[in-house]
Amino acid sequence: MSTRTPIVRYASSMDISPEDYERIAALITSEDSPVGIDAKRTHIMILRKLEQIEARLQRLEERTSSKDAPS
Repeated sequence: MSTRTPIVRYASSMDISPEDYERIAALITSEDSPVGIDAKRTHIMILRKLEQIEARLQRLEERTSSKDAPS
C-alpha cells in the first residue's frame, strides 16, 4: 500500500503536487489566524505573482506586435 499523497485536484488546470501544496501551505500558514493562514501575506504573494505575469505578458505582446508591424 502506497503512503504517497495523491495529487490535489481543484480543476484540470489547477492540479498541484503534494510537494508544491505543502511548500505553499508552509508559506501562508499562520497559527495566530482563526482560519489558519496569514491573509495579508497570502494576498501580497498573489498580487506580486499577478504583477509578474502582467509584466511578462506585456513583454510578449510588445515582441509580437513588433513582429507584426509592417517593415
